Amino acid sequence: MSDASSRPVVPQAGAARPGGRTAAVRRSVLVATEDALIEHGFAGIDLSSLARAAGVGKTTIYRRWGTPQCVVADLLDDMAARSVTATRTGDLDADLRANAELVVRTLTHPRQGRLFAALIAASTHDRDTKAALAEFFRRRVEEWSLPIIDAIERGEVPPNTDPIAVVRHLSAPLYYQFLTMTTPLDDLAADRAARATVAAMRAQCFAKSDAAS
Repeated sequence: MSDASSRPVVPQAGAARPGGRTAAVRRSVLVATEDALIEHGFAGIDLSSLARAAGVGKTTIYRRWGTPQCVVADLLDDMAARSVTATRTGDLDADLRANAELVVRTLTHPRQGRLFAALIAASTHDRDTKAALAEFFRRRVEEWSLPIIDAIERGEVPPNTDPIAVVRHLSAPLYYQFLTMTTPLDDLAADRAARATVAAMRAQCFAKSDAAS
């Protein structure tokens, strides 16, 4: 649930640097980390190589991040911070469709799709990366739960609906298709996921348990 540009802009020498040199160094290192993940997977995250690719000193990258896991966690934090905010039009069907379309657009993006595939693969064997990816998705799911909360307040769906469960249900089939099938994601997949989620929500499939209410 991210829609960052295909490649973040890295400030050039002598150019204006919003946030100062520290921010420019961070951006350069995170772009280099994306490149390494896309090309080589988590095994390609070597701090010395990242320093060379980013054009920064090794001491800087070792002092600030220290481990590949820390730089990947920082990348995910940056991705969450720069991700698209939830669509809140007042039309629940349209808002959920917008969420599904964003997932499809992200996972089919030539750069972002490969990046997410690499991060998910890394999370299966590296505990710290798994925790960082889980935090990324927690933040994104929380953001996209807002349109469901709006709909609850408007009385469109049952008041005991669990917004977090709704968002996860919406995204799950799209990620499943992305990870397990050769069939590319498309607008039909987004529409199907949104319509199925709306139907399940109105049928009270996402009712909170008494303990969670």
